[in-house]
Amino acid sequence: MSKSIAGFSKLSKSKKIDWIVETYFSNTEDAKRILKQYWNTDEKLQQLHDEFIENTITNYYLPLGVAPNFLINDKLYTIPMAIEESSVVAAASKAAKFWLERGGFKTRVISTTKIGQVHFIYKGDYEKLKRFFNKTKPKLIQDSKSITANMEKRGGGIIDIELRDKTADIDHYYQLHASFETLDAMGANFINSCLEQFAKTFKNDALLFQAFSAEEKQIDIVMSILSNYVPNCLVRAEVSCKVEDLSEDSSMSGETFANKFIQAVNIAEVEPYRAVTHNKGIMNGIDAVVLATGNDFRAVEAGVHAYASRHGRYSSLTHAKIENGIFTFWMEIPLALGTVGGLTGLHPLVKLALELLHKPSAKMLMQIVAVAGLAQNFAALRSLTTTGIQQGHMKMHLMNILNQFDANNEEKQTITEHFKTNVVTHSAVVEAINKLRVSKLRS
Repeated sequence: MSKSIAGFSKLSKSKKIDWIVETYFSNTEDAKRILKQYWNTDEKLQQLHDEFIENTITNYYLPLGVAPNFLINDKLYTIPMAIEESSVVAAASKAAKFWLERGGFKTRVISTTKIGQVHFIYKGDYEKLKRFFNKTKPKLIQDSKSITANMEKRGGGIIDIELRDKTADIDHYYQLHASFETLDAMGANFINSCLEQFAKTFKNDALLFQAFSAEEKQIDIVMSILSNYVPNCLVRAEVSCKVEDLSEDSSMSGETFANKFIQAVNIAEVEPYRAVTHNKGIMNGIDAVVLATGNDFRAVEAGVHAYASRHGRYSSLTHAKIENGIFTFWMEIPLALGTVGGLTGLHPLVKLALELLHKPSAKMLMQIVAVAGLAQNFAALRSLTTTGIQQGHMKMHLMNILNQFDANNEEKQTITEHFKTNVVTHSAVVEAINKLRVSKLRS
């Protein structure tokens, strides 16, 4: 039976595990064995992982794969991807190879502005508040100099601070809406530190502003926090070629394929039920690279999906067209990424991933990640509009099913050969492995 515990975080790792397995597992030795088998044998490396978060008990592994042959702005990349979904890396690799022979991917960063806000309550005259803000704005920036000095030396820092009236949404609610340039850092800690200093200066200076009444001086700071919605931190990725060059075999002409493909994108633009799955496929590629490079995929996910809803209805992130005989498929997407700070300087595999990508700047990483998303979406739509999604996906999933049944190498080889010419479904695989095992018993 579950029970509460006081002071859990202060226990040693072994004591934490003892409590967990004794409280939640019937087979305590088996549970301990599984947890400990994922520990790193290098004690120093394991300690590094233990200290990433609180209450670490083991490591949770995801496969780290690579997708080669990505030609981005005429430079070749092999992209690292950390993900558990069976078909993602294969699909990205296939799309990369397809476009390698058709000019590759073209990308550009549109903007890199990030946002933070101080949310506060002010019960008074708005015109007075505007006068106070205009007077104190230079001091907000000046009082943050100790925080921004190093960032400014590298060419970043505070871009602007605005006063925003949000009283139409919540009574007496206002914001200090600040924009930042954080260069190669994702910048969360930098932005939050600046915002907290803004709040402190703003609140203290309000007490000294003579035009305010006693009540108006009492500005109530609710919170100071960066936003993961970054619609002005945008990158564009696209591919294009002559329509006839889209054809790979005689089963479908380039024109037929292009038209079906564009129809599929158009549906995702207007139908939210389809758009969610469509965009999830994009995020398969994006999240895998974001995770492999030590960035915050939850923040990226939240910002991207908000951007997909910016016109009041959830819609496709990608677009496609034919113009003057040229097929173009593109995406503009918000990505706030970093290549310095956080896990980028700590996690050994993150360091390797970034080196694999030629040690990119944050701007270049934005472009690489966007390409991974576009490639993933192209691969998915290509399957959906030609052979169907299940043919390729289930063949990649075949090994997972075989592993569920503890298939040995000989069984894997025999069944893999069988499904080269047969449709893969879970039930068909189960039937095949059972038949194979019965046949072996009889012989």
